[in-house]
Amino acid sequence: MRTIARRTAIVVAALIPLAACTPGDVGGKTKLTIATFGEFGYAPLIAEYEKLHPDITVQNRVTDFDTHHKGLATQLATGHGAADVVAIEEQYMPQYRKAKDKFADLAGYGARELEKQWVPWKWAQGTDGAFVLGLGTDMGSLALCYRRDLFQAADLPTGREEVAKLMPDWDAYAATAERFTAKTPNVKFADSAGTVYTAMLNQSPENYFSQRDDSFIADRNPSVRAAFFLSGGLAAKGQTAAATTFTQAWNVAIKQGSFATVACPAWMLSQIKEAGGEANRGKWDVTTVPGKSGNQGGSFLTVPKQGAHQKEAYELARWLTAPEQQKKLFLSDGILPSEPAVYEDPEVLAHSDPYFGEAPTGRIFAASADQLRPNYRGLRDADVRPEFGRALGRIEERTDTVDQAWTKAVQQAQAALK
Repeated sequence: MRTIARRTAIVVAALIPLAACTPGDVGGKTKLTIATFGEFGYAPLIAEYEKLHPDITVQNRVTDFDTHHKGLATQLATGHGAADVVAIEEQYMPQYRKAKDKFADLAGYGARELEKQWVPWKWAQGTDGAFVLGLGTDMGSLALCYRRDLFQAADLPTGREEVAKLMPDWDAYAATAERFTAKTPNVKFADSAGTVYTAMLNQSPENYFSQRDDSFIADRNPSVRAAFFLSGGLAAKGQTAAATTFTQAWNVAIKQGSFATVACPAWMLSQIKEAGGEANRGKWDVTTVPGKSGNQGGSFLTVPKQGAHQKEAYELARWLTAPEQQKKLFLSDGILPSEPAVYEDPEVLAHSDPYFGEAPTGRIFAASADQLRPNYRGLRDADVRPEFGRALGRIEERTDTVDQAWTKAVQQAQAALK
């Protein structure tokens, strides 16, 4: 789950005496607000948009992941308070497609003409039949980030191609964890069981719910069980650092070199840089993830119906998700677009990252994106997914065995659905 603790950058319009215009507009200008969770890299783009549209001013409201989505639910229920443009993370899209009456149908502004801009599965996530709920932003195609120096200390291969061959699948990943731990017992192989579990789960076409009828299937889905028992097994053997992504503990573990691998979507690279600092420059590298692909994260820009400037809000969302802007975001912030024309662009493919030993990140993440297959999220995905994450945490805390944690996770997930 993409719980993002990114640096925040808020573009705030200067206070100008109100003219006779729509409430909230400033000095005769149309004021638009865009609400995001964490840093989407929009600050320079918003400044550019305001220059291109001098009659519009844009404010970016930034909060953390949970606050953002809980706040949106309240705003839609009460009918006021939502931004003109609102980002929604992919795991929440199924439930908001069922509440589409709260949103503007972007098809009415010509959005269906843009369909070919995105990979088919991304477009489908943002639509409900003919209704266009949101325009896709990024996607989180997966790679594997690893510490070259720690692999060398464990007498493991360090080159990108050799590491990819060493761990073509997750069973091989677990076997490598055994070899690593035998040589370097004071360093953990993975950041957390939850990260491994999520990566494995995101390679499966179905997780907790059936794509056929949206029924709960986690208790009998072999993909869920396999992911849980492999990742839980790593935790039970003490091979994970129990550092949940984007917590302070994770930042400290990155800085101190407490673990050697993490399944990393493109947007995570900037977080590793921030947490690791200059002292860790060149120690990390990037290669193909076990299983070769997968998606973790990705969002959509939507327009709540309660807004006073829906057409203008749509135009802003359309501009921000256009290929030209998506390319800028990847080159500046490493945020991988969900648009083939962008991630197949020669400049994007040639992009490398000096912090990660000049890893060809453009090529690696584009290859992962090309092999990515859609992953069905049920309407109640957000209700049950956390139960399995908490269960893995209990294994890392040594309060449950893998079997005990699995049984409790299934029971608690089923209880959450009642």
